[in-house]
Amino acid sequence: MSRVAKYDRDTALDRAVRLFWERGYFASSMKHIEQALDMRPGSLYATFGSKSGLFAEALEVYADHAREDLQRQIDANPSVLAALKAYFQSLASACTATCAPPARACMIIKTLLEVGAQEPELQLKVNALLDAVEQKISVLLELAQQRGELRPAVDCTRLARLLQAQIIGLRAFAQRQTPAQHVWELAEDIAALLDQYSQRPDANVHLVH
Repeated sequence: MSRVAKYDRDTALDRAVRLFWERGYFASSMKHIEQALDMRPGSLYATFGSKSGLFAEALEVYADHAREDLQRQIDANPSVLAALKAYFQSLASACTATCAPPARACMIIKTLLEVGAQEPELQLKVNALLDAVEQKISVLLELAQQRGELRPAVDCTRLARLLQAQIIGLRAFAQRQTPAQHVWELAEDIAALLDQYSQRPDANVHLVH
């Protein structure tokens, strides 16, 4: 019986996420993967096809968690803009966390910076995940516009691209040895960008740490 039957596929992928999140793609050897997932090489290849195949699935699991976080903010806040601001706050919170997996690191951004052209399929995967986030933000901004939260003249696609660039910058910045307060202030500044396009441009941003 395959070793993967010892626990389900989801558990195996969660373990892979933790391993790759901590070590990165290239520094995670097959020995590391076998030990982390408690699977023999034959079972690993039969289940996931290859190391890159496993990594791609682990990236998708990580991205699912990020999408769930955004959805939680949408469900918990009275307006779209409030939800987006709360999402930026949650990013700052995650970036400054001190618990494992590795604090401050974003697996998608780490992968973007690590793999480059050496792993073109993974590079495409990362770009697709980032594009999906940007598209989701654009859809939310359009919804905010329909509800009268954003000015009618706002280009939602362009604003979503700007916010995505700021999010990437926040996550990359947070990996430096910098005070947590600086990360929070950067998140506040990103949230404040929305007020420039709001129907209520004098709204203030106050994120609770």
